[in-house]
Amino acid sequence: MEIVFGGNKKVNAVYDNFVIKTDQPRYAGGDNSAPQPFDLFLASIGTCSGIYVLSFCQERNIDTDGIKLILKAERGRKKIIDKIKIEICLPPEFPEQYKDAVVRAAELCAVKRCIQNPPSFEIYVK
Repeated sequence: MEIVFGGNKKVNAVYDNFVIKTDQPRYAGGDNSAPQPFDLFLASIGTCSGIYVLSFCQERNIDTDGIKLILKAERGRKKIIDKIKIEICLPPEFPEQYKDAVVRAAELCAVKRCIQNPPSFEIYVK
């Protein structure tokens, strides 16, 4: 993954023929043309959990229409996130016997597991 600058406050990640764009809001000197990097961090948690829910349903031929996840980040003092909540919204016809299992599927998210067991970082100049 290569991180490149895109002008003004834009910082983009180039990965596997994709460009993942970020920017800063206007109040921070950016153009507000893309999500902030931290927003992508939160989105990666939500979408990672979502792919596990989607796969769980697809493997059981459960219709995914009407299923969505809502991620809420609770901030404490110093605006640091203290808790991340992921609500899985299921339609009334979702099979009752799979409700606990779909939560367990969402908990398999690799991004969440990485945060719970964080890697070390090495930042250097070449």
